[in-house]
Amino acid sequence: MNPTIKVLVVGCGNMGASHATAYHYMPEFEIVGLVARGDSKVKLNKKLGANYPLFDDFASALRQTKPDAVCISTYPDTHEDMAIAALEAGAHVFIEKPLADTVEGSQRIIDAAVKANKKVVVGYILRHHPSWERFILEAQQLGKPLVMRMNLNQQSHGFMWDVHKNLMASLSPIVDCGVHYIDVMCQMTRSKPISVAAIGAKMTNEIPDWNYNYGQLQIRFDDGSVGWYEAGWGPMISDNAFFIKDVFGPKGAVSIVAKNAGAAGKSDDVDSHTKTESIKVHYADLDEKNHFTKKDFWIDMTDEPDHQGLCDREQQYFLRAIRENIDLTDHLQDALNSLKIAFACDESVKTGKMIYLD
Repeated sequence: MNPTIKVLVVGCGNMGASHATAYHYMPEFEIVGLVARGDSKVKLNKKLGANYPLFDDFASALRQTKPDAVCISTYPDTHEDMAIAALEAGAHVFIEKPLADTVEGSQRIIDAAVKANKKVVVGYILRHHPSWERFILEAQQLGKPLVMRMNLNQQSHGFMWDVHKNLMASLSPIVDCGVHYIDVMCQMTRSKPISVAAIGAKMTNEIPDWNYNYGQLQIRFDDGSVGWYEAGWGPMISDNAFFIKDVFGPKGAVSIVAKNAGAAGKSDDVDSHTKTESIKVHYADLDEKNHFTKKDFWIDMTDEPDHQGLCDREQQYFLRAIRENIDLTDHLQDALNSLKIAFACDESVKTGKMIYLD
């Protein structure tokens, strides 16, 4: 019988709490500590009805608990140091996206994982979402080139505006959030991105001078496909048309139509961000009078897993990666690739130039 995997949870905010909840109910894991600087760890312990050891300092927690695995859901500028320390201590790592706040730091984590012969799984939640898997599959049936249109603007206020301001101390919205959708575009086209161009605007003095809280990126692929992604954070962001997930090609179009999750007032609701509810497939076939010959096809996805269910799936994959010794080379290279593209977009915003990719 396999021994229980002792896991140290670092970061107890939105994502950290969801991952801790998954571990709490999975008999294969044993939480040996919750780490956070504030009182989120206390609230999480209470929510779980647990009495897990609490720590303010990651290094002390790592040293005292000697975990088999570490779950990192802190701000991106802490990822590199924490992940490498965990790997060097002999622990597997689950880490929220992006892998690190630099491409070089991400590569150092990958190198450390290889050296330690340990698993690193990056939290690309959409890769575990059956509705997004179907969305990508349907897009791949549309022929080439593809036109991919996506956004996730968030009219954040209250607690979420604090979260976003903290994130923007190290990354822009199109890097932090955009890596998900860049990864999706790469899966849809299965083609090499060749150039990016992006624009951005700083609409608040509450973030660093070098950063911006609205951005829009464009990617060109070598098969002729193109895609754009838009992300804005803050109380001034419009919540009109904030949730667009739409792809079209020579044979038709496929769109996520989330009438409830995409409703006004839900743009900064984390639980709504992964909702699809339904997928609309449109066929471009015409008759001799240029009338459509097929009706649009609707795929009902209302039984999709909720946000917690998706986090549960991520941790099931982490468990399998450890227990079944899954080769994560491609997984990590995909995470690195999407981050490289996102940072190229960031460079384009700051230089005003198109960036050509290797």
